[in-house]
Amino acid sequence: MSTQCVAKLFSTHIGIDLGTANCLVYVRDLGIVLNEPSVVAIKESTHEVLNVGSEAKSMLGKCPGNIRAIRPMKDGVIADFEITEEMLRYFIQKAIRYVPWRKRLLSPRVLVAVPSGITEVEKRAVKDSAKRAGAGEVVLIEEPMAAAVGVGLPVAEPAGSMIVDIGGGTTEVAVISLSGIVGAKSVRVGGDELDTAITQHLRKVYNLMIGELTAEQIKIRIGSAYPVKDDESLEVKGLDLVSRVPKTVRITAAEIRMALQEPVTTIIEAVRATLERCPPDLAADLIDRGIMLAGGGAMLSGLDKLLTEETGLPVFISEEPLNAVAKGTGVMLQEDSIWSS
Repeated sequence: MSTQCVAKLFSTHIGIDLGTANCLVYVRDLGIVLNEPSVVAIKESTHEVLNVGSEAKSMLGKCPGNIRAIRPMKDGVIADFEITEEMLRYFIQKAIRYVPWRKRLLSPRVLVAVPSGITEVEKRAVKDSAKRAGAGEVVLIEEPMAAAVGVGLPVAEPAGSMIVDIGGGTTEVAVISLSGIVGAKSVRVGGDELDTAITQHLRKVYNLMIGELTAEQIKIRIGSAYPVKDDESLEVKGLDLVSRVPKTVRITAAEIRMALQEPVTTIIEAVRATLERCPPDLAADLIDRGIMLAGGGAMLSGLDKLLTEETGLPVFISEEPLNAVAKGTGVMLQEDSIWSS
């Protein structure tokens, strides 16, 4: 029996969207089995891992002095190697529980989606962390390709398809043809930068300090990139930086849109830069095919309208933008040719 056949019978094949904000795990033949925040709670004195994922995220900004909730991924790459390894181990082991016992006999084969702009050193760090976390063979795939496959773009055709994947830490823009990336740009701006822009606005205008979770909720509820709901408002609670007591202020969607203008402009410029470098024949294809948005940032209200206005191209939001990359790894896991042996 060949090595490929043995691996197929006795090992689990896992696809991981190792995101700055969330980690999604896809198990071949089962689908997405895990979708949890990329957050780890540790005990300061011993570095003991207390919680991972959703439970750890609920502790952000609320931990006592001896416990710290941290996000080991920053801008799409590993910022803390040891904690990332522990997080990966937790997610891989949790995913394996869903598979039959015979598929647990060998170390799982893991396909990890990474930003297209990361360095060789950063790629090596991802591979090493996954292997130390219990993976057998580890293969990396560029996020924009995985996202394009996940949303169903015809990437194998001799025609241009454009994907804009806006994650927590990075925005990946790519033009794809004949199963290859013809042109791409990766900028380290995503959902986290949008949250930070909101936090800084409230600090500057209202002397109000808010936490990460509050900023994220503001973005989801009244955040926008285009004046589609400027008349909406929201009450926000936080800490007054002058009096050092809790305070409530009312903010409008219009001011939050203005606060988000800088990071949104960076995303728009990345799209324009990719289009400018696109070969003429592929650019012509995009007039009909348009631009597909994926990732959590794709759900920012009005972003599709703004992109259409700025590029003149039709813009579409994928059906399940948060799951695009993970679903793409799932499709690729069906191809045994991705493994080297």
